[in-house]
Amino acid sequence: MTHIHHGLGRLDRFTKACLDGHALNDTHATSVLPQFFGRLAPANPLVWSGDNADLVAIFDALVADMLVTETLEGPADAGMTFFGQFLDHDVTLDASSAIGTVADPRNIRNIRTPNLDLDCVYGDGPEASPHLYTDVGGHHGFMLFGRQGSPLDLARNCKGTALIGDPRNDENIFVSQVQGAFICLHNILLNEVITNTPLGQTVKAKAMEGTAADVWSAQVLPPMSDFEIVRRFIRLHYQFITVTDFLPQFVVQGIIDNCMTSDPFGPHAPMMPVEFSGAAYRFGHATAQDGYRLQPGGAAQLFFSKQGFEPRDPAHDIALGEFFGPGAQKARPVGTSVAASLFELPFVTDGFEMPDGTQVNATQARKLPLRNVLRDRFALHLPNGQKLAGLLGHAALPVPQALADHHIAKTPLWFYCLEEADAAGGKLDKVGGTIVASVIGRLLRCDPESYVHIDDFQPLPDFATMANLVSFVEAHRDALPQKQDLWC
Repeated sequence: MTHIHHGLGRLDRFTKACLDGHALNDTHATSVLPQFFGRLAPANPLVWSGDNADLVAIFDALVADMLVTETLEGPADAGMTFFGQFLDHDVTLDASSAIGTVADPRNIRNIRTPNLDLDCVYGDGPEASPHLYTDVGGHHGFMLFGRQGSPLDLARNCKGTALIGDPRNDENIFVSQVQGAFICLHNILLNEVITNTPLGQTVKAKAMEGTAADVWSAQVLPPMSDFEIVRRFIRLHYQFITVTDFLPQFVVQGIIDNCMTSDPFGPHAPMMPVEFSGAAYRFGHATAQDGYRLQPGGAAQLFFSKQGFEPRDPAHDIALGEFFGPGAQKARPVGTSVAASLFELPFVTDGFEMPDGTQVNATQARKLPLRNVLRDRFALHLPNGQKLAGLLGHAALPVPQALADHHIAKTPLWFYCLEEADAAGGKLDKVGGTIVASVIGRLLRCDPESYVHIDDFQPLPDFATMANLVSFVEAHRDALPQKQDLWC
């Protein structure tokens, strides 16, 4: 809040902060802007003397051994897979590159603001994203949510398109309901602040921590002050949850501790490295189960039994306690096994052509693990796992036999990160964990408004974990007085 500029969008404010030297990882490079991807290590172009169709077949055989049909329970709650997807949609959006083209990360604009600010929920606020909001009883900043006949669905236009800050958060019924939980939380807390309840007063005090009083009086216009208070409160707790709840469920704790105190990739590391977005953070694909129980005692439904990007009926509403907390189902452990559903992506109907003209048929194109490897080797030219292990000072894992048999001497980064996790009890470790945790730490340190810049920040217990947060939402959302006024 110390660098708010009224009338500028969040990305504009962040860009200005960078130009002013307030939000850079490298405080001397004041001309560097954060909205493009970068690299942690030099590009690793594809080198293969044979037919590239044969190479695609080799990678296809590598990922074929990843397919499993049984349910495996790892250390993380099932809902954390989708919180991770939600988080990814908050900090990255590559809208220009494609798996079938060679891409230079320096030319790929990141459409999302590269910090944990929930722009995937809020868009750019009521002024710049008015289609997400409505006024109720003369009060500004309530978010549209629900519709007649399906009050827990996202708000939608007449074509069924969700009215949300990032359309990808409607791509499956699970991430859409994480999105919905944050929208509901905003509306609940805004009502508490407006009506000046004890909780509302506490929310206001917590949101103002780390800022001077004149920031609120001089730089936030009165009609929007309640909205800004609630948004800041939720952002701070969301950031805290990311570091203390989400990361520990998927990353070895010692790696997190190191990355939150220093940057292992140095002061010149990019804000959003392609090694994160194109490989390491795709660990979440390995944690999805083939199916989930939506309600207590209900039968499991296959992952893709209900498509996304369309209206959701109440039969597909989930009980959030089934996905977060002590009674939750579990995510798969991070590792080299992937649920069968992700080898048959229902929304992929055609093959595609690689940059050199090599054809990938429709059967291959539907395999998400194969797509990850092909994107790495043919499009993004990511450094291999062994290269990054050496860069970080770690002994490297051997190349998988399925690759060594064909004289391939290095492991694609995504697969390497999963191999490490196999050996670490289902959590990202030296290379994968460091990439993921260091990016989160970097984004928070470089954002002057994040919780890490508040001395001894202590969250309110009801919002300190995802389990507590969704429990609060479920307990209060139906009693919201303005509930039906927010239906679309």
